[in-house]
Amino acid sequence: MIGLLQRVREASVEVGGERIAAIGAGLLVLVGVERGDGEAEAKRLAQRLVQYRVFPDAAGRMNLSVVEAGGGMLLVPQFTLAADTDKGTRPGFSRAADPGIGAALFDRLCGEVDLALGVPAGRGRFGASMLVALVNDGPVTFWLRVRPAAEH
Repeated sequence: MIGLLQRVREASVEVGGERIAAIGAGLLVLVGVERGDGEAEAKRLAQRLVQYRVFPDAAGRMNLSVVEAGGGMLLVPQFTLAADTDKGTRPGFSRAADPGIGAALFDRLCGEVDLALGVPAGRGRFGASMLVALVNDGPVTFWLRVRPAAEH
């Protein structure tokens, strides 16, 4: 399971011209679900996302998690993160999980993040065409991957 996290000053997602979620300062996380991912990977990625230290402390060092910084989180499903880009000039999507599995694991990830944050995270809509807006702070962007157990 992949999480591309971006520290933001604000972020939002629209579907069909309607804003369905927005946050102020916090993390926008684009989420890719790969074949072989399961509930364990969703839980581990959620833990890493809420504990990852990308916010500045009093000394200006990246030493605080989103929870410690009091930020929000916006989770957006993005199957293209699981693309195979190793060769050629067109991505392949054989590494992405089937849509039904991907949707279920995205929901599981969101639930785990909600529990860890103590408040619901904003979220995009799985399978929808979305407009995502953000103001990247830094810019600070990290790619986190929790590999499926079969790859360990």
